[in-house]
Amino acid sequence: MSDTTSTSPTLHHEDTGGDGRPVVLIHGWPLSGASWKDTVPALTAAGLRVITYDRRGFGQSEPAPDGRYDYDALASDLADLIERLDLRDASLVGFSMGGGEVARYVGTHGEERLHSVVFASAIPPWLLKSDENPDGGLPREEAERMQAGLRGDRDAFFEEFTTNFFSADGELKVTDEQRSEAKALAAQADLDAAVACIGSWLEDFTGDLARVTVPTLVIHGDSDAIVPIEVSGQRTAQQVSGAEIVTLADGPHGINVSHRDEFNEALVSFLTR
Repeated sequence: MSDTTSTSPTLHHEDTGGDGRPVVLIHGWPLSGASWKDTVPALTAAGLRVITYDRRGFGQSEPAPDGRYDYDALASDLADLIERLDLRDASLVGFSMGGGEVARYVGTHGEERLHSVVFASAIPPWLLKSDENPDGGLPREEAERMQAGLRGDRDAFFEEFTTNFFSADGELKVTDEQRSEAKALAAQADLDAAVACIGSWLEDFTGDLARVTVPTLVIHGDSDAIVPIEVSGQRTAQQVSGAEIVTLADGPHGINVSHRDEFNEALVSFLTR
């Protein structure tokens, strides 16, 4: 389903349906809604209605007609989906880059339709490392090198990235088959979309987090090599009043796969309150 306006791409989404409270799962980069396959069954078993979707330019969704991949545009896509499905009392779960959509949605569209939010291995509050934000984790120059590397050799880039994605202290925490599945999802991404989103990671979500008042869970691996917990998870938990934080020991970035049972248990416990 999609907007029909010229600037809104067609977004693929899947909906388990049912009468349970709705939960929207927002995937990380450079994957798709299919990356939640280990999580959806646990949530539906707990009686929840689960909606996944593919970000513009990823998975089965169309690239942006206007080339926009900033978070105002991405959060607008999320808002359109929520309104189109008329979701109320919903929970938003943002993984990695998806945490940016959660934060910007609240900052821009408010909490009227929300029950709670989850930031999982997520990039807020502000990933950019700079003089203004010395506690950030990603200098702009490094983001630009990543963009150039992705354009230069897409396959090699995703080979290295998916390895780091699932590694803690240099040790792969999933099977090679699981890593290969993630790489296959990455291969579906539109190249321009994937490159542009790297730049969007650097946006500042501090003001957005300040507007979060609904119950909030932060869940993060303590050995995340992509988005270190010190840079993001811990700071988000500090900035959102009343937020809970669950730290998964020996957890890489992709904790929803590597630590599936612990991740799902924490998620279900929080979302069913």
